[in-house]
Amino acid sequence: AMPATVKTVSVLDRTKESGSLGEPLYLDVVTAISQAFSNGEIASLPKIYGGRYGLSSKEFTPAMAKAVFDNAVSAKPVNGFTVGITDDVTNKSLAYDPTFDVEPDDVVRAVFFGLGADGTVGANKNSIKIIAEDAGKYGQGYFVYDSRKSGSMTTSHLRFSDNPIRSAYLINQADFVACHQFQFMNKVDILHIAKVGGTFLLNAPYPHEEVWNHLPKEVQEQIISKKLKFYTINAVEVARATGMGARINTIMQACFFAISNILPKDEAIAQIKAAIKKTYSKKGDAIVQKNYAAVDASLEHMFEVKYPDHVTSTFGRLAPVPADAPAFVQGLTAKLIADKGDSVKTSELQEVIDGTWPTGTTQYEKRCIATEIPVWDPETCIQCGKCSIVCPHGVIRMKVADEAQLASAPSTLKRADYKGKEFAGKKFILQISAEDCTGCGLCVSACPAKNKANPELHAINMDHIENHLDVEKANWKFFETLPYVKRTEVQKNLPKTTQMIRPLFEFSGACAGCGETPYIKLLTQLFGDRMVVANATGCSSIYSGNLPTTPYCKDEKGHGPAWANSLFEDNAEFGLGMRVSVDHGEETAKSLLNELKDQLGDIADKILANPQSTDAEIDAQRDNVQELRAKLSGISGDVAAHLMEVADYLIKKSVWIIGGDGWAYDIGFGGLDHAIASGRNVNILVVDTGVYSNTGGQQSKATPMGASAKFATAGKELPKKDLAMIAMSYGNVYVAQVAMGANDAQVIKAMNEAEAFDGPSLIIAYSHCINQGLNMAEGLMHQKDAVETGSWPLYRYNPDNIKEGKAPLMLDSKAPSKPLADYMASETRFMVVNKMNPERYSTLLNRAQEGVNEKRSLLEHMSQYK
Repeated sequence: AMPATVKTVSVLDRTKESGSLGEPLYLDVVTAISQAFSNGEIASLPKIYGGRYGLSSKEFTPAMAKAVFDNAVSAKPVNGFTVGITDDVTNKSLAYDPTFDVEPDDVVRAVFFGLGADGTVGANKNSIKIIAEDAGKYGQGYFVYDSRKSGSMTTSHLRFSDNPIRSAYLINQADFVACHQFQFMNKVDILHIAKVGGTFLLNAPYPHEEVWNHLPKEVQEQIISKKLKFYTINAVEVARATGMGARINTIMQACFFAISNILPKDEAIAQIKAAIKKTYSKKGDAIVQKNYAAVDASLEHMFEVKYPDHVTSTFGRLAPVPADAPAFVQGLTAKLIADKGDSVKTSELQEVIDGTWPTGTTQYEKRCIATEIPVWDPETCIQCGKCSIVCPHGVIRMKVADEAQLASAPSTLKRADYKGKEFAGKKFILQISAEDCTGCGLCVSACPAKNKANPELHAINMDHIENHLDVEKANWKFFETLPYVKRTEVQKNLPKTTQMIRPLFEFSGACAGCGETPYIKLLTQLFGDRMVVANATGCSSIYSGNLPTTPYCKDEKGHGPAWANSLFEDNAEFGLGMRVSVDHGEETAKSLLNELKDQLGDIADKILANPQSTDAEIDAQRDNVQELRAKLSGISGDVAAHLMEVADYLIKKSVWIIGGDGWAYDIGFGGLDHAIASGRNVNILVVDTGVYSNTGGQQSKATPMGASAKFATAGKELPKKDLAMIAMSYGNVYVAQVAMGANDAQVIKAMNEAEAFDGPSLIIAYSHCINQGLNMAEGLMHQKDAVETGSWPLYRYNPDNIKEGKAPLMLDSKAPSKPLADYMASETRFMVVNKMNPERYSTLLNRAQEGVNEKRSLLEHMSQYK
């Protein structure tokens, strides 16, 4: 029963029910108390106020709870309030003091800022286990990160205590703050969360004596005013020296334990090494030993920074987005990029109230997350375009220009005489957007050119970003003022020519070295100005449509891909519906056009006669439609008005259904089969990683025999599902199996043929992935090995060949030149099976090799069949 002394009741709902008199729990409480009063069960009716909290996963902290109590006892309490959100539209939100803190002093609070895929989150989870499970203390962890695959900021909130921890909210006053990525210091307010007298650990690419001079004014001011103990380490250099690559997690973890004194240093190091062995033992002893070496080296390279009592920096923190960004990007988008999403006010969302967000906004992020970037050597370059075509994030661009266009270019802008007939007499420029690069190194591994003076160097080579950043920023700014080659000016059949066209998919949130995005980027260079995309849920939907920025963009005429994401299981049907809709729109427009032929004159015949089989014809059709609209504006009546609405359907659309193997082989296979069997002109691109990449590496029916994956840790027993052969069995489907790292020209040819084929087309693209257990910088070599061992044969099946008396199947890869064992030995997903059970691995390897031999024989036989 409710105590008789209760004067006021505040009810909090975690939902908003528009149109009702109040939220559900509030109405229940009002009803219950009113009935109790009516029945005489309570002597007086208390005041009852309702409010909302925790909407969209907003925090609910003691400070907010205090605001609710303060509201209840105020002179004019607000009913229907919100707390945790600043609602400046209805002005019914409660103000609260974010510094209000009720946590006990014995709780150690630590916050770590890392970069997605740098291992920070994983290391912190291990830290909790070490302290809470092994040391007998209490531990708690909250981890904040967006859905991008890697490369965005992760924040780990850790609490430790000798007593139970009751705080079910993020830390707002931290004893220990660690920043694992130096570039955050220039863009994000990291130290706002540090308490006075706390400790700050920074991973910096500079000697400890120089770190202070590289910090912005705001950061220096915070360190001084909060009297922080300041430590630094060049963790990237330690990782490189100990063979850890870009993984700095165990290095920073060791530094944390050494500084925090939560455990005695020797005990902490022993526990870290035990956790390393438990975590990485399946990946081989070499990995374990590298981690051990990194831990041992970390403490030797960590230093305390002694700083002055006044600010000495001459520069401030960078703005979240460039000054020339559009107003919307300068406002809401910039706030989200700066990690200030929690402070967004209701009024700031009015521009996107209909759910519409602008495209092409990744170009304003300028994440600057690479420690090394590619540097172009124009004298060695053969201008093949391979570095550009494999670039997962579209940061390597190619253009040609006249000398006159380069008159105002920075002196540092590199250029060379164009090699080829298409643009003879012009200068060739290859430029890198250093701030958007992730430093994956795929461009270097793709480069076939060798420096004559030093054969170890290519025409493009990696170097420390700090040696080139300022120069390349200026170069890129000028480079963007130069026009791209038009689609009608080149034959889109080679890497060199396709890469002079502007990609309409750029700077995505995909992993560094991603094997999927080069295919999507290439599609936009071939057909992006008229693409309609249905994207299955998975990695490709995350890096394609994740807030706060969007990688799909428009060309200078405002043309670009129309993109939408549906559910995992119905994407093929979703894309088929797009095709049906486009066809219906075209048929309607042509019917109306015929009705008005007498009033429209020659333009109607021009439109109807245009086959739109080339870019030049499609450009001509755009001009035709523009002329049509001009004539329609002078014709009255419903028919003319309707034709004006659907006129754009007269321009040919390229419909693509895109997704991963988890969608195509498994969950969405029924819909995929339905789309293929429809006979409609849909193009399907399957970016095949052989696992469910987005959810962490579970096996799919595309997982190759012998590979270890979640739900098949001992090695998959059954062979990979032959999706291509299933599609070929229909006889009227264009099918291609491609691998960018093995034959980029074949990829281009397959995409062009798929688009030209009047019917369903299926392209299955080998996509290396971090879940396969490989060095992503070597992803292209793994693709090549897969082809050369016969694990991934390249071919194209074109039913149109039958009309010409040719075999529909064209084999594009030679007979295997290496045993399958060579390919499998280079990837952890196979080697972990060998480590666990060599006998089982040997059996699966032999069976897989037999499968490769049989598949090759079948394909060779099919290639002779006409």
